[in-house]
Formats: sequence, structure tokens, C-alpha cells
Amino acid sequence: MALQAHTRMTVEEFDRWVEQPEQADKLFEYIGGEIVEVPANAQASQYSMRFNMRVGLFVETQDLGYVTGEAGGYMIDGERYAPDVAFVSKARQAELDDRGYNQVPPDLAVEVDYPTTPKSTRDLQIKLWHYHQAGTVVWVVYPEDKTVVVHVAGQMPRIFGINDTLDGGTVLPGFTLALKDIFRE
Repeated sequence: MALQAHTRMTVEEFDRWVEQPEQADKLFEYIGGEIVEVPANAQASQYSMRFNMRVGLFVETQDLGYVTGEAGGYMIDGERYAPDVAFVSKARQAELDDRGYNQVPPDLAVEVDYPTTPKSTRDLQIKLWHYHQAGTVVWVVYPEDKTVVVHVAGQMPRIFGINDTLDGGTVLPGFTLALKDIFRE
């Protein structure tokens, strides 16, 4: 089946479809019943890697669990997402799944929204709802205005700007990150 814009299928059909050999070199998400191919974007990747390096180093030195990049997909409340960066604690999952989308949702997901478009905003709203249902904390990174919005289920979103320091909250206690280090040119 060739991928068309707004291709709809059930999650079970998606799971079978995405495992086909012709999809092996591509990355897909299943958002609100639609297949979304994750586009390659060097700028967005640069920002996600900055988060990945810092979160990854903290998690590794504290032996807290696992950090994955955009190729690490997760089952989230009946959907399939590939967050730019994700953290899963060892307390919740002793070992990551070695095939397909990880069955345990991450404790933390970092989503880089760049460039921001009406479609990315719509998809992100759907994802945030499902992430909250799964108990995942989400940091949404907006490089265009140099902000990070922290979403925790049951709480008002918190906005951090370039001169602020992001903290790990209850997900990564003791973690801090000066956002000027992320949004440097």
C-alpha cells in the first residue's frame, strides 16, 4: 500500500504495515488514526540531539534508565509515536523492547516542533492528550521563539524561555538545563 496524505487505518493495520520491508528505512507515527511519516530535518535534529546528549548523560551517570532518539518509537495510549528524545526509567521497564514500538510509554518525551505549521500544531495537540493519558511528561521545544513548554497531566503548562533553566521535575530530580545552551546559534 502506497502512503497517501491523510492515510487512515486501524492501529493493528498500522503495526502490520510498518513492519513491511519497504518501510524499513522510514519512520512513521500513528496519530489520531492517521499515518504520519516523520520528515528528515537537520535543524530539528540538532535541537533534539542537544537535549538527547544532556538528558542522556544525566540518566547514564545516575543509572536511571534509558534515553532514546527519534528512531525509538513508543506505544502511547493506542497510538504510535517517535518522540525526538524519550526517557524510560529502569523502575518502569528493566529492558527496552528490541523490536517495533516500545510497549511501555516513556516517563519523559521531548518533541521538537520545527518548523511549526498548522499540521504540526494539530498533531501535537493530539499527541499531548494521549501522552497525558499515558502519564508521560512532555517538553515541547519551539526553536523559532526559543521556548520550551513543559506539559504535565493535571497541571497548567509551564513556559521556559532562553534565559530560563529547565529542571527535571519529578521525572528527573536533580536535572537542570540552561536553555541558552540549547538555543545557541
